[in-house]
Amino acid sequence: MNDHTRAGGDGPSTVRRWLATIDDAPGPPAPPGPTISTRPSTLAGPPTPAGTADCPCRDWATSGAMSLTGHASGPPVLSPASAVPLLRAAASALQPLGAALAHPVRVDPLALLTGRAGALGLTRHGRLSAGGATRLLRAADGWCAVSLSRADDLELLPALLGRTDVDDPWRALTRAVRRIPAGDLAERAQMLGIPAAGLPPAPSVPPTPWRVKRIAPSARPVPGRRPLVVDLSSLWAGPLCADLLHQAGARVIKVESTRRPDGTRNGKRLFYDWLHAGHESVAVDFTTREGRTALAALIDAADVVIEASRPRALRQLGVAPEQRTHRPGKVWLAITGYGRAHPDRVAFGDDAAVAGGLVGWTGGEPVLCADAVADPLTGLVAGLGALASLATGGGHLIDVAMREVVAAFTGGPPLAAHTVHGDNGAWSVHCPRLRQTHAVRSPLPPQPRGTAGELGADTVRVLDEVAASRR
Repeated sequence: MNDHTRAGGDGPSTVRRWLATIDDAPGPPAPPGPTISTRPSTLAGPPTPAGTADCPCRDWATSGAMSLTGHASGPPVLSPASAVPLLRAAASALQPLGAALAHPVRVDPLALLTGRAGALGLTRHGRLSAGGATRLLRAADGWCAVSLSRADDLELLPALLGRTDVDDPWRALTRAVRRIPAGDLAERAQMLGIPAAGLPPAPSVPPTPWRVKRIAPSARPVPGRRPLVVDLSSLWAGPLCADLLHQAGARVIKVESTRRPDGTRNGKRLFYDWLHAGHESVAVDFTTREGRTALAALIDAADVVIEASRPRALRQLGVAPEQRTHRPGKVWLAITGYGRAHPDRVAFGDDAAVAGGLVGWTGGEPVLCADAVADPLTGLVAGLGALASLATGGGHLIDVAMREVVAAFTGGPPLAAHTVHGDNGAWSVHCPRLRQTHAVRSPLPPQPRGTAGELGADTVRVLDEVAASRR
């Protein structure tokens, strides 16, 4: 059996194994009613169209992901493409789960990976991320990814380096890292709150990309009732999860702090619209008693809560899952870099990808893969878990760790040898198994389904509605 066949054949069975953990979460069983099981026979999903998954080389090349991987002055890199069959299997499983809610969710999983790059016109830069905030640095014993995307990260850099004369942050860090083992540097950076990760020599593949526990009894779904999703997340992974639920028929309310709204609002509008069109917008001041009261009321009213905060941040606001009493059927989706068992470790899309072992390789050395690839992978997986929970009656806390998600997609067999050709910037890849040559395409801009609402556009109406429902 060749590598392509092994990778593609394992995708559906792997996703079924993930989904079975939702059914097997300890606690009261779902009451009789129109729920569906996440057992393999039930969630096989529609068959993949003939020829779609036959060639991961073609899929990776035509999606735009390959053009984002590799050095700017060299050829694009194919090596992570073994993740494609699992991606397609996860996307296929969304369809019956969405249909059980209201609408089948049909997405192109490869287009999800490159949506931001297409919206922002990003290109590959080797060991500098496409977005420019993360670098893959050579350490004393391997490679380490460090993200300096926030002002706080730059302010903490002197403490990490043990010196105050840091004129050029990246130059100073690059020099210092060469004398430090990758794991030690990542640990020191994480202690300061700087996102960093060593590249594992051989990442272990987790049995599932999430941990599930029961926080409430299951509930019988009410036919025709749209689940209410309160989305407290920002950036990419959480909003993508929320949008997948929206496509399945859920009502999504995005909740932001008036003092610190989602940073993607300040970027190119196309990316924000792609993830948020059709969602309602509520903005409150979390530092005030009124704001915290409104936040708690929204969370208590929600059927699904999506959040991507450090656990202590929610505890300080009094709205952590362990601080609330959950009615039957509640689903709480927690997205973090390393899972709730590691509450102080932070991650962004590119360094989390390195932590999970997903990089490209060229000349025997790693390069960053695609664009913040851990974010869209995590958003897709989180949406899958949330829909599976709703389909079985809910009552779950689903703890999704970005590193574990990436490692799950990294564990497939390597692709067979391939050849990349280029002429005047036009690249192509030759698949030896199928004896086909495929053009390497740039990412395409995403196609939003509409325009997202302005910050807080629905605050008064939604809060009045929630208050009326509590009387």
